[in-house]
Amino acid sequence: MDAVNFEKFVTDLIKPLVLYPDDVIVKELSDESNVITLQVMVNKDDLGRVIGKNGRVINALRTIAYACAARNGKKIEISIDSF
Repeated sequence: MDAVNFEKFVTDLIKPLVLYPDDVIVKELSDESNVITLQVMVNKDDLGRVIGKNGRVINALRTIAYACAARNGKKIEISIDSF
């Protein structure tokens, strides 16, 4: 199975949701043997859009990313922040 670029994958999921897509930054903080940690930075005006009401949007994004990572035998952690 081909290796997945999780930074690009998560970026492609988030950019259509925000008002300032050029401000979206996804960084891979660590890639241990089975756990990938990603930090997503968005414009402060877009933070609510990415999190969603009661965290529904970010939970849906995490579910999609978890499923993709699981197909590759990995786990993924995603944290959201603004600047």
